[in-house]
Amino acid sequence: MKTKKNKLQEQAINQTAGSLPLLPLKNIAILPKSIIPIIVGRDISIKAVEHALKNDRMLFIAAQKDPSLESLTNEDVFLHGTRSTILQVMRMPNGPLKIIAEGLCRAQAIRFINKDDEFICVEYIDLPTTNATPSIELNATWRELLNLYKIYTNLNNKAPSELIINAKTPQEMDYMSDTIAVHIENLTLEDRQCILELSDLQSRMFKLCSFLRREIDILQTEQRIRGQVQTQVDKNQREYYLHEQLKAIQKELGREDQSDDISALRQKAKITGLTKEAQQKVESELKRLEQMPPLSSEAVVSRNYIDWILSLPWTKISKDSINIHHAQTILDRNHAGLKKAKERIVEFIAAKKFSPNLYRSPVICLVGPPGVGKTSLGKSIAESMGREFIRISLGGVRDEAEIRGHRRTYIGALPGKIIQAMKKANKLNPVILLDEIDKMSRDMHGDPAAALLEVLDPEQNKNFVDHFLDIGYDLSQVMFIATANMVEHIPYALYDRLEIISLSGYSEQEKLAIANQFLIPKNLKEYNLTKKQFKISDEIILKLIDDYTKESGVRQLERLIAKLMRKTIQLLLADNKLKLVIITKELLLEWLGNPTYKKTSMSKKDERIGLATGLAWTEIGGDVLEIETSVLPGKGGLTLTGQLGEVMQESAQAAMSYIRSRAKELGLKNSFYTEHDIHLHIPEGATPKDGPSAGITICTALVSALTNNPTKPNVAMTGEITLQGRILSIGGLKEKILAAKQHGCTTIIIPQENVDDVDEIKKEMSLDGLNIIFVSAMDEVLKLVFKNDPFAKKPKFAKTTKKKTATKKKSKKE
Repeated sequence: MKTKKNKLQEQAINQTAGSLPLLPLKNIAILPKSIIPIIVGRDISIKAVEHALKNDRMLFIAAQKDPSLESLTNEDVFLHGTRSTILQVMRMPNGPLKIIAEGLCRAQAIRFINKDDEFICVEYIDLPTTNATPSIELNATWRELLNLYKIYTNLNNKAPSELIINAKTPQEMDYMSDTIAVHIENLTLEDRQCILELSDLQSRMFKLCSFLRREIDILQTEQRIRGQVQTQVDKNQREYYLHEQLKAIQKELGREDQSDDISALRQKAKITGLTKEAQQKVESELKRLEQMPPLSSEAVVSRNYIDWILSLPWTKISKDSINIHHAQTILDRNHAGLKKAKERIVEFIAAKKFSPNLYRSPVICLVGPPGVGKTSLGKSIAESMGREFIRISLGGVRDEAEIRGHRRTYIGALPGKIIQAMKKANKLNPVILLDEIDKMSRDMHGDPAAALLEVLDPEQNKNFVDHFLDIGYDLSQVMFIATANMVEHIPYALYDRLEIISLSGYSEQEKLAIANQFLIPKNLKEYNLTKKQFKISDEIILKLIDDYTKESGVRQLERLIAKLMRKTIQLLLADNKLKLVIITKELLLEWLGNPTYKKTSMSKKDERIGLATGLAWTEIGGDVLEIETSVLPGKGGLTLTGQLGEVMQESAQAAMSYIRSRAKELGLKNSFYTEHDIHLHIPEGATPKDGPSAGITICTALVSALTNNPTKPNVAMTGEITLQGRILSIGGLKEKILAAKQHGCTTIIIPQENVDDVDEIKKEMSLDGLNIIFVSAMDEVLKLVFKNDPFAKKPKFAKTTKKKTATKKKSKKE
């Protein structure tokens, strides 16, 4: 037996007028007889419009219940909508469509049908206007609606008054009521949806009357408030006139506050030690200020300008504490390692002590990976010299006005970061740290790196002009220190003004010393712990460094130590009897989880054919690269995989050219490269790799695969290769040697040109257990890395190739 609900559904389905594609709208409901432009951007909506254009240009347009939703279900759209037609379509350049749609009549959705996830189709029925028979009550309601709309148009000039016509038939009333609803401003989506869902004409007109009364009340209230504001403005003007009269009276009496303020500013300008140009500028602004009303906007701008000039240090200089031993003590106390940087700082302090007339300071740029102490080293320099320290972060700065300031004509104009730093320091010779100088960018507003050229040039910054001040300011006694991660990202003109000091990454032993001397005492003090409550051995610290960090600096190591201390505090609070927590390997595993960073897995195969180990430099330290090569039957293709950059691809091509030139000596046919496809791959394919230093490693792997000659284990190499087999120098050597030691390599092959670099590294760290071999030609490398001398006899691969070639010739003859 069918229920009443099922019967109603069947009846509705039987009344269905048809099916149309659904176009859902956000924050708007379209009414019948109204024409609106619509931007169609969603895929589901674009496909619905395109389907309508292919058929009868008809759509079922309904409003979304929640405008923030992008993907819709049947329950997210109002059932009542409008059957509409598309009048005009225009395709916009970036994909969306712009259509003009006209609402034809009210309609109600009966069922939603998903068309293969392309768009939603709606089975609908039209909802004709009801209660549209002529009656006295209907005419009275219409007249009330017209009267209210007339009052509304008098209050709101934007509403068209031409709509007021004397409708004679209910059909005209139906049309006009929907048109009036369209022109009432500030109706919400819910209000318009309510009008749309009212098929009963009289009920619709009643609802419109209530909306118009509400809007009329609001507009009348606004007019009343506007009148009160105007009265207040008139009152303020009258008060201003009386205030001016009062000022004139006070001037006659000799009591004028502004005059006193200007006199005080003049007196301050005399004792500040301004330059002649600055003195003239201040005097000119003070004269203008005397002639301005004190509360005018121009007076505020002038007063702000004068205050900025007078707040800057013009003659104040802090006395340098020139003590070499004191400076060395401070630098050693705050930083471990960084020998070159410390030597350069002490060298400058010594020169200052020897020559009191030395005013120009060098612009030092500390370059190194994150976390090695560049910023804190700048602070130590200021402390060792007894100067004020100001840090300016340049990361993300892309507007020249950030350095040179804005002109005073702009609202809210301010000086640039350099002048602001001078005001903050209140001394003419502070230490200003320009942090992350390589992270600046440029845009349509100018290049901040170009603005820094004048700041950092000792020959020009004696008369630095900020756009806001528009007068010369002396920066020649400021000691500028810059920091950067990558030298390559610094523009050359700016790089030319910098004295580069490279800070390499820390070795494990240096990190251990930093942890014991700096990080652990600092965090013990911060977390209010003592050495009797928290104990960690050197072995555990080294395990932290090896298994849970992968960086050149010590930031991550400090975070891990802090985490261990927080866990310790948690244990101590949970158990009052517990007095000491000793960090063990088990606690590390429990608190920090499994090791985060695993070393690059080295091949364990005995027959290392087509495999060679290289050394790489990354922003977070050194690493090893195992380069694999495979030779396959083919037509001479060379495939390179593993996200290799252009430079590394060129190294592979140079290595192939070298092998072709030495094919006879290696026992290869001259045409070997046309009969086989060679595939070269570097694991961790998702990581981009580039640089020339893998050249000899690539060449070794290719020779090994082509000659079936295995390479020796635990041998790593780095160097750039040329077409003639020469090996050129490379950079990042310290990090590469550290990576080789960490991965158990016992022999390292390095270019002969890097001998001096290795001598410097030996002064900083121990190289015991490493056999470092210097080479200058690729032939030397090939004799060192293979188990069998590749130049001694013809390898198996050459014979195999010859056999195959002979077989081919034989088959051709047959």
